[in-house]
Amino acid sequence: MHPLDPVPAVRRIETDRPDAFAFEIAGHVTSADVENLYGLLEAAYALHDRIDLLVRIVDYDGIDWSEVSDETVEIGKEHAIAHVRRCAAIGSPDWTTRLGGFFAPAIPIELKHFENEADAWDWIEAKPVEDA
Repeated sequence: MHPLDPVPAVRRIETDRPDAFAFEIAGHVTSADVENLYGLLEAAYALHDRIDLLVRIVDYDGIDWSEVSDETVEIGKEHAIAHVRRCAAIGSPDWTTRLGGFFAPAIPIELKHFENEADAWDWIEAKPVEDA
């Protein structure tokens, strides 16, 4: 990475459970960040039929959805519906009420927004590795 390259907006957070995955999304999310997130999720799905997910949003500054292909978004939705059991969201905006354009209505995923990060970790029954 060159010092002037933008810092990726998606960062994986290690957890103490092999089937619990967590990500921090910070700042402005580019199409490359979306592709990176989808790739990380696809790797998780390859290892585990069902996963729990935690998404921490920090200083959110929008997503470039127009630069992500409709096919990529649709495949991402389908795979998430097939593999994600629970998804805890922390931070702003609270996309769980409108599903942030990522999931279809009436999804079989438990989605919950938390103000307190510790409560979110408790809900998915996992901890970040640095706290484990």
